[in-house]
Amino acid sequence: MIRWRRGTVVALGRTWPGAIECTVALASGDAVEALAHPPLVGQPEVGDVVLVNVAALDLGLGTGGYALVVALPERLPPDTDGPGHLVKARYTPLQTVVLGADEQDAPTHALLAEAGTLPAPGPPVIIADLHSSLPAVLAGLLAARPATRVAYVMTDGGALPLWFSRTVAALADRLVGTVTVGQAFGGDLEAVTLHSGLLAAVHVLSAEVVVVIQGPGNLGTGTSWGFSGVAAGEAVNAAAAVGARPVAVLRMSEADPRPRHRGVSHHSTTAYGRVALAAADVAVPRSYAALVEPVRAALARHRLVDVDDTGLVEILREWSPLLSSMGRDLETDPVAFVAAAVAGRHAAALSGSHDVA
Repeated sequence: MIRWRRGTVVALGRTWPGAIECTVALASGDAVEALAHPPLVGQPEVGDVVLVNVAALDLGLGTGGYALVVALPERLPPDTDGPGHLVKARYTPLQTVVLGADEQDAPTHALLAEAGTLPAPGPPVIIADLHSSLPAVLAGLLAARPATRVAYVMTDGGALPLWFSRTVAALADRLVGTVTVGQAFGGDLEAVTLHSGLLAAVHVLSAEVVVVIQGPGNLGTGTSWGFSGVAAGEAVNAAAAVGARPVAVLRMSEADPRPRHRGVSHHSTTAYGRVALAAADVAVPRSYAALVEPVRAALARHRLVDVDDTGLVEILREWSPLLSSMGRDLETDPVAFVAAAVAGRHAAALSGSHDVA
């Protein structure tokens, strides 16, 4: 449950679109690092009284280890009078109303109502489990085809506000836009489902390649089915259903201390091998092909594509400030990032045959 605290903002820290870090002095005398999303709660200032939720901080979560500002009770933000009828984070205290690209009042409604599928042969849709794969995917893709128009579609398995992601903020100049789907919100476009989000990415943002990954803070329990990344398999199905060409990123590691995640993670074999009913191109980095052999049978539904990863480590080093996965960097666990980058490289080869609608 929520662990409420009351405190006062004593310092402001880093800012990025939709987010600001604050140091909050609690009534107990302790100081905590907190994160506020000004579009939800208003712009905090030094001296403001704030209500914060410290549950994730108390649990010591790596990705979500902030106190979260819930309200500035003595200085509420003004009401907003914008268009939109989609409610996201529904029936929580911070539910927010947005304009969906697919809702009736949106100027894009007619376009998306008529466009039930994507133009053949369909753009590549790169699908990954971990949010940390995003910069590596882009590194492989843009090194091979620098002018590619790429959109990021964020699903709701991790953080719901896209503003939580410093990675997306840092990559803004490499993307034509973002789409938040399901209960996620804060993208350049909002959509009700992943299906309509994919259509919006291509028909509205004119993306040639779409990357689909949950937000930061994936959830896992160490059980066969209890992890948020299972939705990667559902994303393969959604991409195929609207006429795209799914390209699957394998979650791989040689440094993870947990046996279930070494080599090819059980997250990938479950999501792609058991949940995905449509076929995808599964990108296999040639230098690490031996790690994939033990799970080849589990991925038999798909096309395992051998991708030459020559030079990718050097390319990834240029992106190294953005590369961190489970606390490990490129030098500690290179395969984690190479596996994502080869999916980008493979999608670059596919995207040349796609005509943007």
